[in-house]
Amino acid sequence: MRVEIREINPENKRELKKFVMLEWKIYKNDPNWVPPLIDEDIKRLSPKHNPFFEHSKVKLFMAFKDGKPVGRIDAHIDYNFNEFHDEDAGFFGFFESINDKEIAHALFDKAVNWLKEKGMKVIYGPMNFTTNDDECGLLIDGFNSPPVFGMTYNPPYYIDLIESYGFEKAKDLVAYLITIDEEYKKFIAHLERRLKPLAEKAQEWGFTIRNVNMKDLNNEVKRIFNIYNSAWEANWGFVPFTEKEIEHLAQGLKQIVIPELAKIVEYNGDPAAFGLLIPDINQVLKKMNGRLFPFGFIKFLTGLKKIDGLRLLALGIKKGYRRKGADSLLYYHMMKDAIAMNRFRYCEVSWLLEDNYLIIRATKFMGGKQYKTYRVYQKSLID
Repeated sequence: MRVEIREINPENKRELKKFVMLEWKIYKNDPNWVPPLIDEDIKRLSPKHNPFFEHSKVKLFMAFKDGKPVGRIDAHIDYNFNEFHDEDAGFFGFFESINDKEIAHALFDKAVNWLKEKGMKVIYGPMNFTTNDDECGLLIDGFNSPPVFGMTYNPPYYIDLIESYGFEKAKDLVAYLITIDEEYKKFIAHLERRLKPLAEKAQEWGFTIRNVNMKDLNNEVKRIFNIYNSAWEANWGFVPFTEKEIEHLAQGLKQIVIPELAKIVEYNGDPAAFGLLIPDINQVLKKMNGRLFPFGFIKFLTGLKKIDGLRLLALGIKKGYRRKGADSLLYYHMMKDAIAMNRFRYCEVSWLLEDNYLIIRATKFMGGKQYKTYRVYQKSLID
């Protein structure tokens, strides 16, 4: 029977649930897969709940064979991205497929044809939905361990499904792993002696560092928003957060943020730098099979205290404050406070652009070793 591609209505919760639940079929026997929270993924794909839809067009498609779901994809246009980069770009994301090129290529055809109809000249992906959403790129090496929270995961055969359609590399994103064992703690003690004078010098120059104030989250979000859009704007794939998007992200993270591991550096009251380490809640999500209720919420709350992994989710320094000590102050205090908790055994630094040599050098300096690579692909839509 031929492959049938059907459009999924993002306003219809039942259809969205079918779209989300396909992952359970694809990853049924994969020990490294971490099931997403079903209700959260449905909200993410719904215009009613995700502010991304306010400046974007999104199409969802599912593939069926013999009446059974076998693949899915989204095609989207982010008009904020295109305005910022002066580009006519479309994207694909949320791609899943059984190991069948006919099915995968039929999905790509649907996404590509829709984007062409809308006048787009290039397609990038996978992106779920933008670089701000974190879930970017296809895992191309490092398949022997589960992803940390917010990072993607896929079977190795996806590489062939995508590249056989004519997609080529646009950019690689890399992840570094820091193993926090006794040897590392000795290394850190030595590193602290080197960083401490630099951090103290930065404070003499007028920099201050503090924990994010969770009781004043609305104003803190505005300060972080100010830092982010300045610190990351020169990065490949960057698109500015809207105020609603960063508030939406903050609300999603506030349940898991450890205030001592969320730092803001200021200079005479002006937000200068920001760093955020979050616990790797995938350790808990892996056991919940996508459901928060009726008992998953209890598992989640009790599991939070047992998490022994971290992810460095964000670290940015505003233009004008770089190489003036704010970086040393941030590295020193985040490292010191994380180690002092004496509960974490690893930290993933991710994701980093492959050519962001400054932050890669800093990550290696802190003892990180590259262990996963993710690829964003591109394909011209000009015939």
